[in-house]
Amino acid sequence: MMVRKSEWASQDVNLGGIAEAKAFVPCGAEVFFVFKIQAAGNGPSIRHPKKTYIKFGGSKNEKEHSEACADPGPGRSAGPVPLRLRQKKNNDNSTSTSGATSYKVGICNYVDDASLNQIVDNIKTQLAAIGQEKGVTFEISYDNCNADSAVLNQIIANFISDKVDLMIGVATPVAVAMQAATEGTDIPVVFAAVSDPVSAGLVESLEAPGANITGTSDYLDTDAILDLIFAANPDAKNIALLYDQGQDSSTTPIKNAKAYLDKKGVSYKEYNGTTTDEISLAVSSIVADKADAVFTPTDNTVMTAELAIYETLAKAGIPHYTGADSFALNGAFLGYGVDYANLGVETANMVSGILLDGNKPATTPVLTFDNGTATINTDICKELGLNYDDLAKAFAPPVHQGPIHRHRRELRRSEQVKSEK
Repeated sequence: MMVRKSEWASQDVNLGGIAEAKAFVPCGAEVFFVFKIQAAGNGPSIRHPKKTYIKFGGSKNEKEHSEACADPGPGRSAGPVPLRLRQKKNNDNSTSTSGATSYKVGICNYVDDASLNQIVDNIKTQLAAIGQEKGVTFEISYDNCNADSAVLNQIIANFISDKVDLMIGVATPVAVAMQAATEGTDIPVVFAAVSDPVSAGLVESLEAPGANITGTSDYLDTDAILDLIFAANPDAKNIALLYDQGQDSSTTPIKNAKAYLDKKGVSYKEYNGTTTDEISLAVSSIVADKADAVFTPTDNTVMTAELAIYETLAKAGIPHYTGADSFALNGAFLGYGVDYANLGVETANMVSGILLDGNKPATTPVLTFDNGTATINTDICKELGLNYDDLAKAFAPPVHQGPIHRHRRELRRSEQVKSEK
């Protein structure tokens, strides 16, 4: 765990020529922030997150400049040559033209959105850094199935045909398909951004996956998002829950949201859709029902539809609270969730631990991240008639006295990013 005193300071950020934003980063002394990333369970923190970062957002390309932490990361201890490394020496494809040991890694992304793309970018960058440090080469094969199951299965079949040493599945549907396709083989699978790997049937438990698969989870702190709704509007009486029932990533957060609202005595109604058109129709119903706010978890279907619905919600004066910053970049009022760049880095470290250090996926705990970042779209904030400075005060970092940890909420201003229609 790392504790640091800080105060808010602002920096102008250019979003790739698309828009400008204000990025708030800690730099001085006053407020306590506590960062923590740990494996599932009550064990010690195994890696600190990056110290500072400024995000650059775009509808398709999102880059992150960061100050990497000095920790060597998990699974880097010296030890005997792992089994897979010994096997590679007998493989004709095990060395590159320079003679360095080479590993083939197949990465498949589920859809093209800012958060998931950020994960992929950081996996590639971190593997390149590890390869340079360790004197090995990671040959990356990357593809995106765009939520098409037939394309997804073909991509995985291509990875198997190419004899990759490991597959990385970004998002739950990809991870589930990879697990099924590699059953009975020795190809390990590492997933990234799977919200609930246990409910999805990927692992037996977060502490001990039990099969040839492990990874990183963007498990959503649903209560934290709902707390923000009532911090901004204590009188909210009618909450809309907008999601795709077919998205495994939405199942647990929606269940938790219902429990939270039931306990608080606030009414809610569920609105569903499986396509952009259906989500748009659901939003029309939300407007007609005069909801006070909308909650959506890390749902890829709604994320894809965000550009089609944000104007309708904003004009109706209904704020959309969501489970990832990519929603806010595409027009939602607020996105809250993990640092996806750091999640990508930790996914790459896990891959390194398996391929270079011989770590077994079955006994490698799933990594969870509990430092939340709230991203507010300032254009939508203004259109809703809300004041950013007032919200910053309402969303001030509370200190939790529970047994887990104190945590921070970092606010980032994000101008709305539109794609060409």
